[in-house]
Amino acid sequence: MADVSRETLSRDAELLKDTVREAGALALALFRTDLKKWIKGTSSPVSEADIAVNDLLEARLRSATPDYGWLSEESVDDADRLAKRRVWIVDPIDGTRGYLAGREDWCVSVALVEDNTPLFAAVFAPASDEFFFAMRGQGATRNEMELLATPGTALDFTRVAGPKPLVERLTTGSGDVTLHPRIASLALRLCRVADGSLDAAFAGGNSHDWDLAAAHLIVQEANGRMTALSGEGILYNCREVTHGVLVAAGRDRHASIVAHFRDRLPV
Repeated sequence: MADVSRETLSRDAELLKDTVREAGALALALFRTDLKKWIKGTSSPVSEADIAVNDLLEARLRSATPDYGWLSEESVDDADRLAKRRVWIVDPIDGTRGYLAGREDWCVSVALVEDNTPLFAAVFAPASDEFFFAMRGQGATRNEMELLATPGTALDFTRVAGPKPLVERLTTGSGDVTLHPRIASLALRLCRVADGSLDAAFAGGNSHDWDLAAAHLIVQEANGRMTALSGEGILYNCREVTHGVLVAAGRDRHASIVAHFRDRLPV
């Protein structure tokens, strides 16, 4: 970030915060109303709320930063983003199934990625009034309170979320590993690691850049790590935006989980 001026960093941070708050307010205003909805692809729900929030985010962010790229779940992918050093990566409503069911575990998730790694991140859960924010190297907050993932290396913990088969494979016999109730939004599931509500969280295969980039930085800046199950790092704004199985936890526990899967249960 040495060649990025403080003025530009401050501008982008405030732009991100203000825009995500505005987008969250719009999503909340449409929440639990009679919305048009349909299925895209084979099984992914989408509604007019997703599109309205996406349109707001795109209009605000792209007009203010015309030289940055754009990647959103609800926009047609433009390969020009691959030539951009900085790219907005957006999920206008992460957890659409929960949103349409009237549940509160959904969010607006936006990251600014620089050179394939997140620089800024904002995850806003309007229904519970939780605003997560992080800047690379500057820590992570929820409603301006510093976040810290749970410490420790042991695998005999109880608070873990993700696909049941992965959680069951984590069991060592030294303690009870209990599956946390499902969280509709993957970004929020990962942020629960950052705020210490969960000791670890998994993402099953077929997650995308827009599900992950913002929460990834928030976990990282809360003294956590998020990687592939092998321990391999995650890059964003590549041609392929789909990812395999991932795990997030506090730094030391993350290392224990990766070693557990590598040494005992190879994948």
